[in-house]
Amino acid sequence: MKPKSSVVTTTATTTGCNQQQSKSPFTYGNNDGNTMPFISNSDTDGHNKLITSSNKLEPLASSATTCGRGGISMAMKSLIVVALVAAVATGGMATTKDGRMATKDVFTNSFLVRLHRSVQDPAQLARKHGFHYMGKVVGEEGGHHFQHRGLPNARTRRSIPHTRKLKADPMIVSAVQLVGFKRVKRGYLPLRVENLVPAASLLNPNHPTDPDFKHQWYLRNTGQNGGKPRLDLNVEAAWALGYTGKNVTTAIMDDGVDYMHKDLKRNYNPRASWDFSSNDPFPYPRYTDDWFNSHGTRCAGEISAARDNGICGVGVAYDSLVAGIRMLDQPYMTDLIEANSMGHEPHLIDIYSASWGPTDDGKTVDGPRNATMKAIVRGVNEGRNGLGNIYVWASGDGGADDDCNCDGYAASMWTISINSAINDGSNAHYDESCSSTLASTFSNGAKDPSTGVATTDLYNQCTLTHSGTSAAAPEAAGVFALAMEANTRLTWRDIQHLTVLTSKRNSLFDAKLRFSWRMNGVGLEYNHLFGFGVLDAGAMVALAQDWETVPPRYHCQGGVVTEQKYLSSNQSAVLTLTTDACAGNDTQVNYLEHVQAVVTLNSTRRGDIELFLTSPMGTRSMILSRRPNDDDSSDGFTKWPFMTTHTWAENPRGTWMLEGRLNTGGRLEEGHIKEWTLMLHGTREAPYKHLQAHDPLSKLAIVKKAHENKKRM
Repeated sequence: MKPKSSVVTTTATTTGCNQQQSKSPFTYGNNDGNTMPFISNSDTDGHNKLITSSNKLEPLASSATTCGRGGISMAMKSLIVVALVAAVATGGMATTKDGRMATKDVFTNSFLVRLHRSVQDPAQLARKHGFHYMGKVVGEEGGHHFQHRGLPNARTRRSIPHTRKLKADPMIVSAVQLVGFKRVKRGYLPLRVENLVPAASLLNPNHPTDPDFKHQWYLRNTGQNGGKPRLDLNVEAAWALGYTGKNVTTAIMDDGVDYMHKDLKRNYNPRASWDFSSNDPFPYPRYTDDWFNSHGTRCAGEISAARDNGICGVGVAYDSLVAGIRMLDQPYMTDLIEANSMGHEPHLIDIYSASWGPTDDGKTVDGPRNATMKAIVRGVNEGRNGLGNIYVWASGDGGADDDCNCDGYAASMWTISINSAINDGSNAHYDESCSSTLASTFSNGAKDPSTGVATTDLYNQCTLTHSGTSAAAPEAAGVFALAMEANTRLTWRDIQHLTVLTSKRNSLFDAKLRFSWRMNGVGLEYNHLFGFGVLDAGAMVALAQDWETVPPRYHCQGGVVTEQKYLSSNQSAVLTLTTDACAGNDTQVNYLEHVQAVVTLNSTRRGDIELFLTSPMGTRSMILSRRPNDDDSSDGFTKWPFMTTHTWAENPRGTWMLEGRLNTGGRLEEGHIKEWTLMLHGTREAPYKHLQAHDPLSKLAIVKKAHENKKRM
């Protein structure tokens, strides 16, 4: 039931730097290392990094509030990181009203310990107190991972004596027992196997000879398995140009990789691999009777399975290297395992592929913790010798009852969120929708869920049933590897721009007719399910060959609305904010990349809230959809960064509108929008002005024309 027409409206206007600022920093819960506080804005040389090109540090957070030349608009430093990770509002790490950890938290036997710089042997110090030394923590200055194997892996109470013992040592600055939280693999598990295949002959000598290539419809769709011919990743066009992923390494962050598999061992990169579950260099999957730990091996085969060796199928980037990072095989995840995984060997690894995330139950709101976010920040800032690591994320398998903007990994502007389509062009039943999704690849076939993605499996076996958005993310990583071979200078932002400009609508459609294709203010087509379309490897490598690095990226706080607004079952709220996008200041943004609405709100039932953000150019993004399973009535959202990519390349100047409403199905409910901060991320210069658009109908040509018209206005 939609709310009636009654509306509460609030308007704010900003010019240059808005001087309003929230009284408290953007943190969640207490600041004991288990929460998501601000990230320091200093890099290793101690200098602030605010205005950055694509190969320099992204700005991190602090509490500065100055504006104008040489300063930071609107507590800029305070918002940048928080606007993309925010405090985890609920879900994995709940707190009580006074900020203490709630009783549902689980405490592990791992501790984050910060040592004085004078400590020469942290392992000896750990042994002194009965702990096992697990290593340094990526992104945490002076941070180390201690583990006490006399404690259980999970318990509901803190081990206060162990913490006190560590804190009493004068060589230890601080010690925090780590909270455990759930992370789940995003793979649909079929109950039966059927092999449909037939359609076209595969006798062309240029095609791979691998026995399962005929099943790999996502690489070459001839109509097999009931699919739509030519609805695929167009990898053969990239291969024909000579690009197969050479000298690019993708790390599979998962439950391990069977690096002894005959289809993987040639392309396995042991130097870039590690087992963070067992703390050794051998990320081999743990044996289970149900083959549950085949997930990472399947993802690896999608990217780097060898060609023409008579085994299984072929990888999207079959000459690229694959690394295994085993980190997903323990009862509870910790911040340190995630952080060390995402920061592991950032100069050997180019792409990190993640086919997992918070529980896809339609009621969890969760994201990366402090150390993990620091590792991702460092990766995009410093990885690949300053070009930035690529983090590819599966958007989620919660289906129509979930929203991937409630997943702080997939909804981060520093990751690339990938959804899936099936082989007839429709969305899979488990696909989540959200405005942060950048593009799509493929999962299982339409005629039968078990006719999925053909890839490698454990113990030299092959499978035809890999699926879920788990299957989609590695396909994207493979396409990015092809582009990165075509142009070794591509930055992490270049990859996102290439994705927007070369993804295709093709034949993708919403099977339930909820979300149609729309056009944003500069003429780019987008869909709430599929982002900017399905990846096109041929088009991406062709454009990558002559690509010019995009201009420096700036971050502007467009304004803040702090007046509390009321919502009810029959009364929606509309908040408007007029901004000049920091014009005349060092953080001026003229051409958008990502936009974030950092929102604090609560309601009688959180899952019934819907939020929409409309840009000055008229692009309306649903930044939060109804989640019927989410019955939270207390936590709401606290400074949660709802992100949209739909306004890509638009002019941000003008009036933005945030609309909140309760979709209650007839129930009497109420809520309050307490605060809204608008964050604008993009460039001052036109991003594609140095590129030649050879096809007048291409996205590149369309956007360039729109930007040229803007200059003439």
